[in-house]
Amino acid sequence: MSFLKSHILNYIFIFTFILVAFTVDVKAQEHNADIQQKDVTYIIKTLAADSMMGRRTFTPGIQKAAHFIVKKFEEIGLEKKQGLDSYRQRFEMIKSIPEEIDVRVDGQTISSKQAMALSTQKNISWTEASNIKIDTIGAEDSFIAMLRNYMEAEQNTLVWVDKTLSAPFKRIKSFFEEQTSFPDSVSVVFILSDPASNFEIAIKNKQAVKKTANIVGVLPGDTFPNEFVVFSAHYDHLGVADEPVNGDRIYNGANDDASGTTAVIELAKYFKARNDNKRTIIFVTFTGEELGGYGSRYFSQQLDPDKVIAMFNIEMIGTRSKWGKNSAYITGFDKSSFGKILQQNLKESEFTFHPDPYPKQNLFYRSDNATLARLGVPAHTISTAKMQNEPNYHKLTDEVSTLDLENMKQIIHAIAESSQSIISGEDTPTRVEPQSLRQ
Repeated sequence: MSFLKSHILNYIFIFTFILVAFTVDVKAQEHNADIQQKDVTYIIKTLAADSMMGRRTFTPGIQKAAHFIVKKFEEIGLEKKQGLDSYRQRFEMIKSIPEEIDVRVDGQTISSKQAMALSTQKNISWTEASNIKIDTIGAEDSFIAMLRNYMEAEQNTLVWVDKTLSAPFKRIKSFFEEQTSFPDSVSVVFILSDPASNFEIAIKNKQAVKKTANIVGVLPGDTFPNEFVVFSAHYDHLGVADEPVNGDRIYNGANDDASGTTAVIELAKYFKARNDNKRTIIFVTFTGEELGGYGSRYFSQQLDPDKVIAMFNIEMIGTRSKWGKNSAYITGFDKSSFGKILQQNLKESEFTFHPDPYPKQNLFYRSDNATLARLGVPAHTISTAKMQNEPNYHKLTDEVSTLDLENMKQIIHAIAESSQSIISGEDTPTRVEPQSLRQ
């Protein structure tokens, strides 16, 4: 072999070695360098800080949180959703404040404390002769779990609530005393009373228009741009308490749901860095979940559900699940093949997704996945919340200091890894059957 030919071959070998090494290093960075503990910690501490004032919908606190999320989406380089001029998906709601409640049942006056209405109508005037639907909520029913269905009622409805449910009725009435909802011609009135064949209901509401917004960013797919995979969480919480407890009045909502919002931001950064998604990914943080899931309902109305391949809704992942570290559960596990796909993709890892262990809590119907699921989308919520034993749930003590942030980072990573085959188009979860949503 000539001296010149030998040197040329050496140069080719060295160049090839450098090129391969560079390619391997880039791919390693794509897979390992995107979800960092310091970023997870920074984001959740920012969202759950006292300065956010509990992120209640329609308050300056949630506007501050929205600005932070928008800034993160900008830094990541997400695109705006088609039809929007910003990352904010704005919409309006009507705030109704009851001014007069006059209810008579079998000729007897019912206290206004025993009546409440989900309505954006200024006036409600019903009798037994009115064209309305009549329902009952019995002593064995879950009032709270059934409430979301009534919030999506398609006709005027009177609901008789069993008197033994006076405690949850009082809590719900207090929460909805200044109700905010979409403009709607349908009203639902709840009466804490035995059912009766004769009644008169007269309710007058004072109203105001309120504005709010979901935050939405998009990574277009390079092969199946019209097939959507959604990653979501709600960024609103309960705001500020009327009275302090141990000097604290702020519902920081670290676990509920700053943890899920943190996951959405980190997943957006992760998939943007990979830059290999075949299907379009939509990242959205919802407002109004604590008011009744209004942000997710509005978002769902702006999409063709047939184009949504899957929805990963992330709710309360800051604490360890009942199985300990490296585990989480999926609501509605049996309603599509979504959960089995995620399990299969993690079979070689230390992480495990389990079916929802709290079926009596009806969690599949109570979070932001529910609206799209009712439209047939394999839309499921991923959580670690121990619903029978979460001491800080909806309390002032839901602080970052109560969370396991290292475990939370592992959950986010597991979601990223387990979703790969769906995002690439390799796997498509089965659709949710409408009859499976009947409670």
